[in-house]
Amino acid sequence: MSSEMLTADQAKFENIRVMGEELGSVYDALWQQMAWLHRKWSEYVVLFGTKKSRVDLLNETAPVFTRIVQDALWEDVLLHIARLTDPPKSAGKHNLTIQYLAQIVTHADTKVTVEILTKETLLATEFCRDWRNRHIAHRDLHLALKREAEPLKSASREKVNDALKALAAVMNAVAMHYRSSTTFFDFDVAAGGAMSLLYALDDGLNVERSRNERQRNGHFDPNEYRPYDL
Repeated sequence: MSSEMLTADQAKFENIRVMGEELGSVYDALWQQMAWLHRKWSEYVVLFGTKKSRVDLLNETAPVFTRIVQDALWEDVLLHIARLTDPPKSAGKHNLTIQYLAQIVTHADTKVTVEILTKETLLATEFCRDWRNRHIAHRDLHLALKREAEPLKSASREKVNDALKALAAVMNAVAMHYRSSTTFFDFDVAAGGAMSLLYALDDGLNVERSRNERQRNGHFDPNEYRPYDL
């Protein structure tokens, strides 16, 4: 059966079958997190990282809400990356993290590869943990008050893309050995996602422009401006 046709439960079963209980379970859980992380990032890029015209559309429609969504999605993606690169154990509790993979991979060469790629990933994602530690999960006092404080590490869409590629490389190193396959985590535009919202907003603005044009031409209908329940 093609891996593209497997349900989540079937994929988990297959991962455990070829990797063993511990590695298969951890890999599968990390894969699900990676897929969800890439989906969220894809939606962010569709809205805020593709065309100025899309940002203009959002700002014309609901600028306050748009800013909230932009900040929330951005910080959520950084937080998600930070979680996936945390130490295997903190505060006495185990974490779901790529750092745990090297400890449980049994194939010697693959273990070395995963260790090297994990170190590279930690460097590529350091800015996410800095933002998490001093801005998202906690708010650094000196930073918030703009006193003498080390600035947050530089963050950009390019750095997030590099971080995602590094994370995917770790996952695919494991998959390549045990399953002779890799995952291309980048997602296409999804029905019901950000593009659907943009089209709906654009249609709504076109209707509003037509309504305003009719009013300017003396064809005012008060029913068109009556608030209604959604």
